Amino acid sequence: MIKKGLILAGGLGTRMSPLTKAVNKQLLPIYDKPLIYYPLSVLMLAGIKDVLIIVNKGQLSQFRKILSNGERFGIKIKFIEQNSPRGLPDAFILGEKFIGKDNIALILGDNFFYAQSLTKKLKECIKLSNGCKVLLHSVNFPELYGVATLNKNKKVISLKEKPKKSKSNLAVTGLYFFDNKVINYSKSLKPSKRKELEIIDLLNKYKKNNKLKAEFLGRGGAWLDTGSIDDFYNTSAFVSALENRQGLKIACLEEIAFNNKWIDKKKISESINFYGNCLYSKYLKKILKR
Repeated sequence: MIKKGLILAGGLGTRMSPLTKAVNKQLLPIYDKPLIYYPLSVLMLAGIKDVLIIVNKGQLSQFRKILSNGERFGIKIKFIEQNSPRGLPDAFILGEKFIGKDNIALILGDNFFYAQSLTKKLKECIKLSNGCKVLLHSVNFPELYGVATLNKNKKVISLKEKPKKSKSNLAVTGLYFFDNKVINYSKSLKPSKRKELEIIDLLNKYKKNNKLKAEFLGRGGAWLDTGSIDDFYNTSAFVSALENRQGLKIACLEEIAFNNKWIDKKKISESINFYGNCLYSKYLKKILKR
């Protein structure tokens, strides 16, 4: 069972400069809330209450200002600063003390997930006792992503990073579930030509030991990578369309916590005071009337 989660919210965000010169990308808005709310909501939907967020050096105060220690959401949030980007597996090395002897979930801070059955899939994924599980999703341009090829039994038989040609269109998304061996596996990796530790190399270690499993977001689900300004705009438009049509919010952390019975209505009132007079607060007031 996985009870802890990592959010990798470092990176320079150079493709979104000059916006990211002053503010971390994960704190920029996706419609009506900071981007960091979305990956954090995924961990919370999975039932994870113990979270470590890895941020760029010098940006810790920005995250604490909006998230504090997580008490407002009924969870525990800790932070650690990363001096410079060294690849995704570096998160497990930096977070070794936090992880301890436990298994761990990792989600990238700039990834957005949406699906009707998402919570159900997440609950299944955190049952992982050994090995590794990745979340796959079909994409139109697999050459832009890490790609998994499966056999007839839906077993991963190959993993390639941005292949020029691929028979598979299943991309490896930015959500992973690992057993505790991930720490030592990450330490054993050698930097690539980019001078970074590569997630594909880490996953291949699990595949080599026949310990790599796959879960699927499924048709109708959405996985969006907010790596560029256009991606940010498109994700914001997606959230805006859904929320305004349905009258329900995506990634409302207080609502998830309330539904999980982690907080009461008093905590929601405190959040309303914290946010002030805004649309997000008006939505929280609706929860108080339930």
